[in-house]
Amino acid sequence: MKLVKKLTTVFAFLFLASVLLDTATIQATSTDGNHYTYIYDCWGYDRESPDAYSVTRTITGSDFECGNFKEPSSLYVRGNDMYVADTGNNRIVLLRYENDKFHYIREIKKFENNGVEDSLKQPQDVFVTKEGDTYIADTGNSRIVHLNASGKVSKIITKPDDETVSSDDGFLPQKLVVDSANRIFTQVQNVNKGFMEFASDGSFTGYVGASEVTYNFFQYLWKMVATSEQRSKMELFVPTEYNNLCLDSEGFIYATIGVTDEGKAPSAAQPIRKLNAKGTDILIRNGYTDPYGDLRWTASGEMKGASKFVDVTCLDNDVYYALDNTRGRVFAYDFQGNMLYAFGGHGYKAGYFINPVALEDLGNTLVVLDSKLGSISQFTLTEFGTYINEGLAQYKIGNYEESASIWQKVLKLNGNYDQAYIGIGRAYLRQKSYKQAMDQFKLKLDSTNYSKAYKLYRKEWFEVHIGAILTVLAVIIVVGFIISWVKKARKEVERG
Repeated sequence: MKLVKKLTTVFAFLFLASVLLDTATIQATSTDGNHYTYIYDCWGYDRESPDAYSVTRTITGSDFECGNFKEPSSLYVRGNDMYVADTGNNRIVLLRYENDKFHYIREIKKFENNGVEDSLKQPQDVFVTKEGDTYIADTGNSRIVHLNASGKVSKIITKPDDETVSSDDGFLPQKLVVDSANRIFTQVQNVNKGFMEFASDGSFTGYVGASEVTYNFFQYLWKMVATSEQRSKMELFVPTEYNNLCLDSEGFIYATIGVTDEGKAPSAAQPIRKLNAKGTDILIRNGYTDPYGDLRWTASGEMKGASKFVDVTCLDNDVYYALDNTRGRVFAYDFQGNMLYAFGGHGYKAGYFINPVALEDLGNTLVVLDSKLGSISQFTLTEFGTYINEGLAQYKIGNYEESASIWQKVLKLNGNYDQAYIGIGRAYLRQKSYKQAMDQFKLKLDSTNYSKAYKLYRKEWFEVHIGAILTVLAVIIVVGFIISWVKKARKEVERG
């Protein structure tokens, strides 16, 4: 009897050990790789996903003759040229991506200004036009430097002499873009009126995209009854500052706001915005949730709090990527505001970051700049990510049947990918197959698109069956009239 008990205990121990070993193996397999990719399902839970991007390489300045980067703060890509704002070394470094390799071309550190040698000081951003003109946010010198294609100074923009510009604050441009009309939009430190806009000649024209003032209702009431001394000690109700911007293929400005107010919901803050020429936010938010990064986070710990976006970049198919500095992740969204996937994290292994500050798209790759490590990580689209981008691109140009076919390929790689079902439903919707579209939307609880499909399906049903409906109504009316006439005639006969 004792022997049986011992054998039972041994077998139980071995079984438990094997289960734990299998679990550990599964966990190791699911997280082992260059980075961790996940999505959110229709219920708001995070799910593992095949990688949309895989890390290709990580480069540093020491890989080239320019030497190490020091606290770099920004990237800009024009064609195959990648410009690095190497802030700590007071320079702009140009690298060229050719034949799947990066090559050092030159650096911009000094230039001639009216016959006198001039130099950059802590530049934080750079933008290059199609014509080859270079605009530099020369933050340490409180100016914007415009160099022509030959590298000579075209103009220098300093603090504007305007009554709307505070005389107490310095002029510290940190990020900038230049549109097709050569208008300059710049994010300036401590300016909360929106982006400062300068005309092509460098003259100041005003502000664009001022954020709405937000405040706590009870604080507002307290301010109404507080003394002047108490009010002076209170926090001012001021708009939130932008922290970065980029231009899409149509010239719209995508902007990010770093959400740091723990009392404010990220969705209310709208940390990603798309601004038109009037500065109005026209970003479409038709997803399960608004695009604001992670849906859940902890209240304490090293990486507490909501996602804080520090940069954004756009593809030609209107997919945009936002870089989260809080947890070192890249979030991808489509043109409807649906989250496509997220990847990355904090760490020292390939594909992870310590202090990510900038990202850009370079061909079919993404490049992410880490200021702390002075490194640039390059990510290449996988088969899964390529199918997603192709499905969205085909839908945008009107190839709905091809789009649905590509989304079917996505489902073969990830049967739990909600956006594939929604993509197929949208394709059916455009093909006027409303019933099939309704089935796809219902499957993934997409009530917005389901309502659209149902409305169109109901309209189509009535148009098809209106003849039969009218015929039935006419028959009912005629039959009713006949019955009434027969009853009346019968009564008259009975009276006679």
